[in-house]
Formats: sequence, C-alpha cells, structure tokens
Amino acid sequence: MTFDQITQLLTKVAPFANITNDELAFLQKPHNVLQADLTVNGKTYPAYRVQFNNARGPFKGGIRFHPGVDLDEVKSLAFWMSLKTAVADVPLGGGKGGVTVNPKELSQEEIEELSRAYVRAFHGHLGPQKDIPAPDVYTNPQIMAWMLDEYEKIIGKKAPGMITGKPLDKGGSLVRDIATALGGVYVLQEALNVLKISKRTVAIQGFGNAGATAARLLADAGFTIVAVSDSKGAIYNKDGLDITLVEKVKKETRSVINYENAKKLSNEELLSVDAVILVPAALENAIHKDNADLVKAKVVLELANGPTTPEADVILHEKRTVVLPDILANAGGVTVSCFEWQQNLADERWTEKDVKERLKEKMVSAFSALWDLYDANDYDFRTAAYVHALKKIIAAERLRGRV
Repeated sequence: MTFDQITQLLTKVAPFANITNDELAFLQKPHNVLQADLTVNGKTYPAYRVQFNNARGPFKGGIRFHPGVDLDEVKSLAFWMSLKTAVADVPLGGGKGGVTVNPKELSQEEIEELSRAYVRAFHGHLGPQKDIPAPDVYTNPQIMAWMLDEYEKIIGKKAPGMITGKPLDKGGSLVRDIATALGGVYVLQEALNVLKISKRTVAIQGFGNAGATAARLLADAGFTIVAVSDSKGAIYNKDGLDITLVEKVKKETRSVINYENAKKLSNEELLSVDAVILVPAALENAIHKDNADLVKAKVVLELANGPTTPEADVILHEKRTVVLPDILANAGGVTVSCFEWQQNLADERWTEKDVKERLKEKMVSAFSALWDLYDANDYDFRTAAYVHALKKIIAAERLRGRV
C-alpha cells in the first residue's frame, strides 16, 4: 500500500474515530524520516529509518534488506506498525527501516558490514527507550546480533533491549519463531467461537514461515487443511492433506506441488476452494475485485500484509465474510517482540509456557475489543480495527498535548 492510499484510508476512517481535520493532518506526518547512504566494498546502498509515531511508547518496527525498498514503502510500513502495536495493545509505537539492496548478491561478510553500517548511520536515533528494530524481509536473528554488537560497541555498554528478534543466547525470546502464526491461530479460534462456526476446514495460500507454521499449528489443533500453496502452485484434497508429509515434500523437493495425493491448482484457484477458513499468507493484493466474489470461506485470516484490496473488502463484507485483518491477525510477531524487549529490560527469561499464555491473553483481548466495535456498527472488521487503533493513538497524543 502506497502512502497516498494510506492517506485516503485515514480520510475515510477518521470520522468514525471522531478525529478532527487538524488531528488527521498530524497523524499523517511521521515524527522523523532518516536517510543515509551505506558503502560496502565500494558500492553505495540507500538506507532508511522512518519513526512514525511514539505516542504510546518507543518506535518499533523491522528492518528489511530488499531491492524494492524505497522511502514511500518504509513510510507506509512505519505507519502500519503504529496501528498494529495499538491494536495489539503493547506499549510501543511504530517505525520501519530498510536498505535498497539485493542481499542474494552479497557475501556473508558484506551482509555483516552492511548491517553494522546501518547501525553506525542511525545509532543516535536507536535504543531501548527510543526505537527498537527487528527482523523483516531478508533479515534474520544473525543480522540482529551483528546490529546489537555494533550498537553496544558504539555506546560502550550492554543494551540487549535495543533490538528484538535476536538469537536466544543474545537475549532473544522463546516462541518468537512461531509468534506470527500462533497469534493468528489464537485470533482465529476466538473468532470461530464467537461466530459459532464448528466446521474446521482451511486453505492456506503461502507455505513460507508464517503459512507453514500456521498449517502445522492448525493441524495439531484438529483443523483439516484441505489446500496449501507456494510460489510454484497449490495442492488440494477435500479430505485433508497430511501436513507432516507436505512439510517433508517441501523440504526435499522445494515445492508443495510434488505432494502426490492431491489435485494440482494455481494460487488463484486456491482462493476459491471449498473451505470455511482462508488464510492468505503470501502475496499482497491476492484477493481483489475480480476474485473476491469467488471466495467461499466464511472467515479470512490475513497472515500476510495487505493481501486484500479495499475493493475486495467491500465485496467480502457484502457476502458476510469476516476478514480478520493483518494488523490484528499477524500482530503476534510484534507482541512477542515486545515481550522480548520487556524481558531484556527486566533482565528476565520467561518460559515457553509463560510467553504462549501472555500471547494468547493479548490476542484474545485484542480480538474482543475489535469485535465489540464491529458488532455495534455497520462497517467491516478492518474498519473496526483502524478506528480502534486510531482512537488509541490520538488519545495518547491528546494526553501528551501534541494535538
């Protein structure tokens, strides 16, 4: 989603949240836009850190290494994180970072140097009480460890809370590796209970980290996974797929389409299979105005960011399909990142059971707050999420006297 589209979205939602024009203009402006050129082996890479809103706590958001990174994208994602932390009700704001680079073209040593150069460029704006980065597209716990090391060298002391998504032995949190999918599962289970839906058939578009983890968690919880897909295509069996075997086939052949006991479909066709629950976990704009009417699912759980277009939202709402939006459905990741930060600040290590219980409590509470708003109004569930988040952010801004 471009920042122009975000501006249009805010204008549409603001009246429902009782936000004035002046407050709306304030919310559309990031607090800080930071840019630098990072040089590695004689090549220069544009780098960005956008700190959008910290009314509710320090800026929080990932750093991505991707050739498509530009300022508009980073600004949009930073705004998105402000909404997501508000929906999840964690004491953090929103930010995002990125470097315009294809990491597949760099050696491990060059990626390390790029990671350290990023921290050297922006370290004065980062820190446990300022801005807390995390992994994102093509970044990982190792990169977070390099960034933490560089930051601690610069400031001359330990500060594990300045970054999350770290390896466990560097202060990372248990459950972080499955947090996005697990948070989504908790939200889905609560939604099915409220909607009184007993059938548990699921189609999952995308078998990357979030999609594959969701498939495993849902299968273990007694759901029937009838379809999954990756970039090569989709597989479907109305009686259910053996997820353990699908995982094995994916690992050995690099694609789920080599699973034998299933019908082969396209990613587009997966969206219209006969399943009660549809989980888009891969592509932006996967559900759009030309295919939304074909969706048979009663519930859509958005584990991907932005998988449903605004036009498709209208169609699905008219069909009474409940879309559990990305800023709620995949907020488990940032929630456990917050837990990691809190553990670092308190010098604690929470057990896996503790983290899972706290995550479930947060996700169920967030869903319940949005459901109450959705149930009392005529707009769709996504609008309820935006209204709820914006109300919380603007309330914090008013208390600070900034608007």
